[in-house]
Amino acid sequence: MAEAALATNHPAVEDFIARGYHVFPDGVDPAAASRLLAKIRALRTFGADLFLSEAEFDANPQYIGVNPVPGRNLLEGFEKDLAFVEQDPGIVAAVSALLGDDYEILVKKLICGVPASVVPDWLKARIAGNPVNNLGAYVRPPYRDITYFYGIDFHQDLIDYRDREADFITLYVYLHDVGAHDAPLFLLEDSHKLAGTLFPHDLTKNESGWLYRDGRGGEVQTRQHLLTGKTGYAAMWHACTLHGTQPDAADNERLSLRYLLARKPGGAARGIDAVNATLQGPLSLEATRQDLDARGRARFKGNSVNKA
Repeated sequence: MAEAALATNHPAVEDFIARGYHVFPDGVDPAAASRLLAKIRALRTFGADLFLSEAEFDANPQYIGVNPVPGRNLLEGFEKDLAFVEQDPGIVAAVSALLGDDYEILVKKLICGVPASVVPDWLKARIAGNPVNNLGAYVRPPYRDITYFYGIDFHQDLIDYRDREADFITLYVYLHDVGAHDAPLFLLEDSHKLAGTLFPHDLTKNESGWLYRDGRGGEVQTRQHLLTGKTGYAAMWHACTLHGTQPDAADNERLSLRYLLARKPGGAARGIDAVNATLQGPLSLEATRQDLDARGRARFKGNSVNKA
């Protein structure tokens, strides 16, 4: 355990233990982020033409398999342009402290917070109040190389990984300035301490933030933190840390890089083990969510993050 003990001296590990996330004080190279953004916008416009018509969608509704996958991922054309993130010394050191020097990239993709001004009225009416508004089902197939959101309730990234231990982290990078009206992420400090819990999560807003209950008799008072910042802003969080976004109220889309980074199986203990040893619950779940039916459609309404 000597290596894990040493790793906890890194600020990223200390922050993960203390509050469930780490913000990089200097972010990443803003000029490189701006260059990548310009190249992306030269390839794609983020207007109403992204979407199927209501008749087109209803003729063949598909809710599953509509997110980026290998071979259909816009970032696959920008490998060299991503070096400003993937080879940034501060990023590499922090992730290595948590996951080991041989960590791997599970997923990397572009996330678009879609502005209200371009979402069709018929679609707004249909998805109003849904816990998760991933718009991939309603986007024309050629454009499904990006993940499009119109708000998503507080959730853990463990939600997509049934039966997998929380041995991975999420890294997020803003490609432009993101303010309070640009669909920034809301993150609940200390929420990771209850480990894995079923989505939708049991949250009650109060004067101090949110009271979070795990359904097993445990609870923790969390403080809401808004992730806003300039171009190149970078933060990462534990797989059990609750976070979400409200619909984009600005006129422009919010474009960000999202990485899921994992340690290789086996080997010596890492900083993530020191973090997980402090958690009060299961590190993996047989079922992670109960909001979808067998076709992948929302079964009920309700969204806590819209009250943030």
